[in-house]
Amino acid sequence: MALLKLFPTDYTLALSLLTLFLFLVVSVIRRRVPMNFPPGPTPLPLIGNLHQLDLKRLDWSLIGLAEKYGSVFSVELGPLKAVVLTGYDTVKDALVNHADQFSGRPHLPIYDAVSFQTGVIFSEGKLWQENRKFVISALRGFGMGKKSIEDRISEEASFLVNVFESHKGQPFETAQIMYLAVSNIICSIIFGDRFDYNNEVFIQLTNMVNENTRLLGTAPIHLFNSYPSLGFLIPSRRKIIQNLVKMHEILEGFLKAAKETLSENSIQTFIEALILRHQQELGGEDLESKKKDIVVTITDLFAAGTETTSTTLCWGLLLMVNYPEIQRKVQDEIDRVIGAGRFPRTEDQRHMPYTEAVIHEIQRFANIVTNLSHSTTEDTHFRGCFLPKGTYVILLLTSVLYDKTQWEKPHQFNPAHFLDADGNFVKRDAFMPFSAGRRVWLKWSFSCSSPPCCRSSTSRPHQG
Repeated sequence: MALLKLFPTDYTLALSLLTLFLFLVVSVIRRRVPMNFPPGPTPLPLIGNLHQLDLKRLDWSLIGLAEKYGSVFSVELGPLKAVVLTGYDTVKDALVNHADQFSGRPHLPIYDAVSFQTGVIFSEGKLWQENRKFVISALRGFGMGKKSIEDRISEEASFLVNVFESHKGQPFETAQIMYLAVSNIICSIIFGDRFDYNNEVFIQLTNMVNENTRLLGTAPIHLFNSYPSLGFLIPSRRKIIQNLVKMHEILEGFLKAAKETLSENSIQTFIEALILRHQQELGGEDLESKKKDIVVTITDLFAAGTETTSTTLCWGLLLMVNYPEIQRKVQDEIDRVIGAGRFPRTEDQRHMPYTEAVIHEIQRFANIVTNLSHSTTEDTHFRGCFLPKGTYVILLLTSVLYDKTQWEKPHQFNPAHFLDADGNFVKRDAFMPFSAGRRVWLKWSFSCSSPPCCRSSTSRPHQG
């Protein structure tokens, strides 16, 4: 009451000042860190270290801080505290040597909003382990990694070639058609069939997945994760949710159709296998309680099975245009090994070292998945630092793919990174464009840096 007497005619101002004071006190209390927590730049009240970061190029901002604070450091994204891991040795140590401790997912507001903490990308713990095990087994059962998937890819490639040829050498937009072609591969596994490129539902679905993937890595969404109470002020957050609702409506239609034709003795598609799994778990109860997990799992596969591959292909087109001498060498090897009149097969790979080196270098240079969001599953001692259970951890793949201790010319597009003196293909331990360890199989990209031929992006690879 003493404070209110200072403002006898304006209680609102007094309450505002009191609220601000309490907010600052809470901010200071939350900033307390345990002993041996990774060092980092001094944060400011309310905003943390946001004034030192470019949220449009967050990965490179964090790499800049690593030069001062080391490969393991902490940073505050507003009130959100994170530990950042950079460089090949450190990131590999976390993902491979300490895989269990770093296998969690942080409960960031946008992740929870799009996944409901289920599915396979953003779930964790026992649910993630069970979903992951089922998905890998089911995908293998439907031909992933086998000759049958080669046949589907070759078939889709023929449709894609027909579209290219239909333009008779005239310029056309490649991004969407590449996205649709790649998406059709995973669709043939999930739904049992491909879609025509002019199918309106297919176009709508892929456009929404593509848009959400782009928006999830933007600066406004970073701010939303730091200040979720301000979500109503962030249009991109609303757009993501709107797209998600429409996507789920479409996928629920496929789910309903699959349920009506399901036969336990003849499971032909991934969605049927997923329905059967949950029906068996429920023991004949209504499937409604599991619908959300089914739809989110399908959404995860649809996005993960499309985004990274289509973006890589778009980067490949762009880089071949910009490096015609490399394009000629690839074409010469294709002509020599495969020739005309047939599609490439997996067995051709071992005879095409230069082409394989170019593909690997495209993935390294494109830097499609710039960073990974993990969390510690238990109290963890790592490289002289202590990370409590639940610590939000950012693993910077950019710092691995551009690590100057691992690559001779990290900021140049250089296929020689994957060739020995005799022109043979060589594997590189620091090549981890889609992570490593327990979650590597699911090649998700929610922080994409995509070339102009794919989309307008504010997160582009640094070219020195």
